[in-house]
Amino acid sequence: MKEYDVIVIGAGPGGYEAAAMASKDGLNTLLIEKDLPGGTCLNRGCIPTKTLCRSAQVAADVADAATYGIITEGPWHADLGKMHERKEAVLAQLREAVEAVTSGCDKVRGEARFRGQREIEVAGEVYTAPKIIIATGSEPAVLPIPGTDLCVNSDAMLSLTELPESLIVIGGGVIGMEFASIFSALGTKVSVVEYCKEILPPFDRDISKRLKSAMQRRGVDFFTGSAVTEVTADADGHRKVTFEAKGKEKSVEAQMVLMAVGRKPVIPAGAETVGINTGRRGIEVDTQWLTSAEGVYAIGDCNGHCMLAHAASAQAAEVMGRPVNMEVIPSAVFTMPECAMVGLTEEQCREREIPFRAVKTLFRGNGKALAMDETDGMVKLLVSTTEEDAGKILGCHIMGPHAADLITEAALAMSAGLRTGDISATIHAHPTLSEVLLAATQA
Repeated sequence: MKEYDVIVIGAGPGGYEAAAMASKDGLNTLLIEKDLPGGTCLNRGCIPTKTLCRSAQVAADVADAATYGIITEGPWHADLGKMHERKEAVLAQLREAVEAVTSGCDKVRGEARFRGQREIEVAGEVYTAPKIIIATGSEPAVLPIPGTDLCVNSDAMLSLTELPESLIVIGGGVIGMEFASIFSALGTKVSVVEYCKEILPPFDRDISKRLKSAMQRRGVDFFTGSAVTEVTADADGHRKVTFEAKGKEKSVEAQMVLMAVGRKPVIPAGAETVGINTGRRGIEVDTQWLTSAEGVYAIGDCNGHCMLAHAASAQAAEVMGRPVNMEVIPSAVFTMPECAMVGLTEEQCREREIPFRAVKTLFRGNGKALAMDETDGMVKLLVSTTEEDAGKILGCHIMGPHAADLITEAALAMSAGLRTGDISATIHAHPTLSEVLLAATQA
């Protein structure tokens, strides 16, 4: 049995950063990974999706080239095989970066199993440590309906080398909307079937409604408030998705169906036998990410608290004793246009009876957005109106160009306890997209 100070299971954003911090602190650290370094985010999630998002944006720019005074001759086409090659090159470079940042750790490739208290077995070898960090991530979820074997998941979508003529996306959440945006821009006819009344359920409704309208103008069909009941295929292999909407049975057909109904936590084998409690969301943890087993922590998707890569990294930092403000976690969706949010939605403010005012500013009045010809979008600030917290930012919601980058200013202000007046008193460069947020704080 080999002894370590810290054992980390899983080399995704939470796992490899925890291992890197432990090694930097002088702790003898073992990092276990059954697949590739970087986890889901790097290999089958955030990064490969964003490389395709970039290709989709270029495709949209080429299609609109005449708008910018660039005249192209002849039809263009998307080569998904070339996009796949570029994606793989990006991933290889980032895997090398993960290997470098964890160079001070011992590493083992294989699936980890709890053999006993603070004992982990991998490929017949047993390792022990007083501190074990579980960072096993998540995997695609599947609806309990007939015909799911006729669907592909997000992993398979990232491996495609040929574009489908038509695609049905089951699920209008972050994953579903990003793929819908990508493939519609590349020329695929896309339909989205979503159970909730609006797409992007966690987002402010003003944002989700605007994104839906923007994507409809790009040719995407939406069926919201629709519960999928089955997926079938005809003799030619075309898929049909049947769903119920307002008490009526409806259906839509396409060449391919993507099941994008979220993700479920991956629990390491043997966890429950050593006293690690699990629930509906995943591994149960306390406020310090400690499980019910002494010395064992669970961070990232496997605990189900916040399935975002940067949330996993933040939890890793807390477990390793670094200060992090876990009350302020931004999120982004890399559609066209992008969407981002941090803090409370208007609906949540009303539910909690928090006095507030909503301020909205539009990108169409911004010089940089007009120059870019990307004026579709808005910034929405929710600001406290109580005497004690007047000017405090309760939430920020953005749909528009570079929303994922712009949201950081609002997140920083919220984390630092700044008010709208602090932002409005700060000189912003001109012309920049950040002036849309500035305008919202001045309203």
